[in-house]
Amino acid sequence: MKNNKGISLIEILIVIGVFAVLGILSTSAVLLSLQGSKKGDAQVKVRENLDYAISIIERQLRNAGNVSPCPNTNPLVISYSDSNDIFSSFSCLNVPSAGYVASGSARLTSEEIKITACSFVCTAGIQSMPPKVTIDIKAVDAASQGSKEGASVTISTEINLRTY
Repeated sequence: MKNNKGISLIEILIVIGVFAVLGILSTSAVLLSLQGSKKGDAQVKVRENLDYAISIIERQLRNAGNVSPCPNTNPLVISYSDSNDIFSSFSCLNVPSAGYVASGSARLTSEEIKITACSFVCTAGIQSMPPKVTIDIKAVDAASQGSKEGASVTISTEINLRTY
């Protein structure tokens, strides 16, 4: 009886197979982690853009002298006059193709996001209730739209006008 102290070909193939499976599993875990990180970054970018736009709109409308007409006929535009009776407006332009939120003609949202749905709705005040403006905006990350890393954020708010 001979005692072989070497490793057989079958043993080597089994070890290679086990390491291949471990390599595939660890690679897929890393890829999923990176994908989740990209999606999180995209979502933060979209949320920050919308938060910035909404904060400007809220500040201007809350202190507006009036919103005219109220109720508004076009849900993509809300016109108002400030406390000095200077007229201006907020609007959603090019929705849903390459949409953005604008104040007058200036962009409030960056080119890195795309507005896919938007509405400004003014509701006239009743008795002692002030008029209110309801804003609904949905946006996506323009760079990763349609991919697994794509981020979609919807924001809604109601603004009660102070002067009525």
